[in-house]
Parts: sequence; structure tokens; C-alpha cells
Amino acid sequence: MSKDQAIGASIFLICLAIAIVYIVTLLFPAWLGLLGIKVADAEVRFWTIATPVFIAFLAIMGIGAWIGWTMATTPPPKPIEEITSEIDEEKKEATEEK
Repeated sequence: MSKDQAIGASIFLICLAIAIVYIVTLLFPAWLGLLGIKVADAEVRFWTIATPVFIAFLAIMGIGAWIGWTMATTPPPKPIEEITSEIDEEKKEATEEK
């Protein structure tokens, strides 16, 4: 197994474990009592849903901010007219040299 495959397998197993814990916590919040965590079922369900939504919201806002920053700091491209005139000038110079 290559290094990339090992990293991929690790990512897969971690995501699978998180998904299983998430589903079990959402559907059967009483299992947290086995860990000694005493919380109301409704509160557990709320935070089980609210936490990934909050993380997804932050991720989307981060991507939007990155796109905005990139657009704000990237200089505009040359107009097409300038590019075509440069190409025409290069062609003229090449034909004059021959």
C-alpha cells in the first residue's frame, strides 16, 4: 500500500467513524449516558444538528471570502484589443525580418 492509499484509507475510516457516531447520537442520544454525560435528549439532538450546520456555514463563508479576496487583489487582464494588436505587431516584425 502506497503512502497516498494509506492516507486515503485513514481519511475514510475517520469519516466513517464520525458518521456512525453522528447518526447514533442523533437517533439514540441516550447512549451518551453510558459515557457519564447527562444531557437532555432534545439538547443533544439540537447540538448534533447545529454543530455541522455551523461548520458548513463557516466553510461556505470562508470560501466566499477567499473568492472575494482573490478577485479584489488580482489585477484585471489586458483588453482583447491590446493582445490582438501585439500579435499583429509580432507578425509584421516577423515578416519584415524575412
